[in-house]
This record gives sequence, structure tokens and C-alpha cells, in this order.
Amino acid sequence: MSQRISFKVEGEVQGVNFRSFTVKQAKSLGITGYVQNESNGSVTGEAQGDSSALKEFQQHLNKGPSAASVSKLDVNDIKTKEGESDFTQ
Repeated sequence: MSQRISFKVEGEVQGVNFRSFTVKQAKSLGITGYVQNESNGSVTGEAQGDSSALKEFQQHLNKGPSAASVSKLDVNDIKTKEGESDFTQ
């Protein structure tokens, strides 16, 4: 059963390869969606896949790449999207 989440990551998450790290993790888990930088310094996005893959994905988001320092991760369930086939930044 596919589900979709929106996420917002706060902390030292821009300029530390956080988006490319997120894309790599999502693709390895078969997750679709996107990630983007926000003007307030956070990173946001949406991710869709099966619930166990999304759970593992959230663990990666909470940790981030080695140069990142995640202070907060907000995740919300949202409506799934049809026809999405990739994870982009």
C-alpha cells in the first residue's frame, strides 16, 4: 500500500549535500517525490512509497549526510499522487 508524506528538515541542512543525499536514499528505497531548499534555510519535500520504505527514509532524513546537523524533522501524511516515477531535486 503506497502512502505519501511531506517533510521539513531544519538545522544545518543547506550547503552540505543534503538534497543529493536525500535523492540517493529515496532512489535506493524505490521512493518517488522531490526535495528542495527553502529560503529560511530548511529543506522540504514530498516522498511516496510503501510504509516500510518511508519509515527507513525518515530515519535517513533525521540523520542526514555526515556534514549535516538535523535539529528537527516534521513529517505529515498527505494524499498520494498518480503517475510520479522519479525522485527529483
